[in-house]
Amino acid sequence: MSNLSFPKDFLFGGAVAACQIEGAFDADGRGLSTSDLHKYNSKMDRGNIKYEGGGTLQTIIERMNDKEGYYPKRHGIDFYHTYEQDLALLAELGLKTFRTSISWSRIFPRGDEEFPNEKGLAFYDKLIDEIISNGMVPIITMAHYDIPLTLVTEYGGFANRKVTDFFVRYAKVLLERFGEKVPYWIVFNQVNLVPTVQFGSLGLCDDQAENMEELMYQAVHNQFVATARVKEIAKNMGLTTKIGTMVSDCTRYPASCKPEDIVWTMKKNRMQYFFTDVQLNGEYPQYALKYFSDNNISITMEDGDQELLANNKMEFLGISYYSTYIVDYEKNTMAINSYEQNPYLKPTPWNWRVDPLGFYNSISQYWDRYKVPIIIAENGYGAIDKLEDGTVHDDYRVDYYRVHLKVLKECMDEGVEVLAYLAWAPIDIVSSSSSEMSKRYGFIYVDIDDDGQGSRKRIKKDSFSWYQKVIHTHGESLYETKDSLPPLLK
Repeated sequence: MSNLSFPKDFLFGGAVAACQIEGAFDADGRGLSTSDLHKYNSKMDRGNIKYEGGGTLQTIIERMNDKEGYYPKRHGIDFYHTYEQDLALLAELGLKTFRTSISWSRIFPRGDEEFPNEKGLAFYDKLIDEIISNGMVPIITMAHYDIPLTLVTEYGGFANRKVTDFFVRYAKVLLERFGEKVPYWIVFNQVNLVPTVQFGSLGLCDDQAENMEELMYQAVHNQFVATARVKEIAKNMGLTTKIGTMVSDCTRYPASCKPEDIVWTMKKNRMQYFFTDVQLNGEYPQYALKYFSDNNISITMEDGDQELLANNKMEFLGISYYSTYIVDYEKNTMAINSYEQNPYLKPTPWNWRVDPLGFYNSISQYWDRYKVPIIIAENGYGAIDKLEDGTVHDDYRVDYYRVHLKVLKECMDEGVEVLAYLAWAPIDIVSSSSSEMSKRYGFIYVDIDDDGQGSRKRIKKDSFSWYQKVIHTHGESLYETKDSLPPLLK
């Protein structure tokens, strides 16, 4: 192996989510989920999206009954019916692994049923088998912003301990049904990305409590417990499949070298490590307990919770990475969505500023802190693509991936154990943050617009053949261009 090559068994792949790709929201007994209520808004401020869906309970009920509005995630790109053709294209691309999620409400339409929906399980039987038959390793997320709506409107989401029990029942069904077919299970997608996605991730409404921060952390605790119980079930079943956690990288930079900015940023970053500290170290860190005490946050723990967390640590860490932000002591709170833009970085239309050195910093910090295997669960470049000459000439996407993959290789050369790199997303899907099709990530263009119109045709972009070659050469082709690695890493 030359020093320019990734390991021969390295898993180059791609990642999607059921709620953004499948569609068929009312097919074969599926119930409504939190993702189905994310309405498309043509007047949105793309550069300032602080929350992803959700609203008050009244808003949720109104959207459940809305017959006029357009809800793109209900339709996706119709992967539910086109998965065979789409997976064949991804196999042609050369993917070694494919991450997707299972729609909870396909398996338990209300979420609180005693027995699962067999038609939903049958679909995922076929899907997982098709992934494997196309030479790809399945990496499956159990919950990716897809909570059955009944668990929100009637139970109050994960703030209610009963919902933890319902989730564990669902997860046990998945492990029993698909077991060793899936070598890597991510239990919750981006468990730390709250309150930005507190509706999709935790099932909380905006007006659910006076102290929403306390309710949020209670719901997060219940997810920690659920994840540990899933690990315990897999262990008791004798499965060799790995159970892991996943976070969105929210490592921030200080806005200046003022000591206040530096220490405030450290404290803010540490409350992001809180999520992984609990799940990878098996206990609540003292800094978090003090933060809760200082902010009148009381977490209800049941007997046995602490022992459960200590005995069922996660086996790998999934990280999603897109961009970085800065923190100003005088302007920003501890909330994850309180930050400033970095003036040294160029914005995309969604103000996700590209920062390859931030990728290096994030991966290195997580590795140094935990020394557990890492999966890059998401990394990609959302852009407004334009069809020209029957394709998309997306050099900007190629440039993004080239430098980020080189940075990843640099991390691996320094000893970081990375199992897989999953491009988000290998095919165009509905955007998670803005619920639009215009924010395109794929190597494959899907002819659907923001209003759901189009031929549905799949078209290979220029980046398709580029990533295909990267995979075929185990990354050596990345170094055909010598000017894209940040000078600090050269």
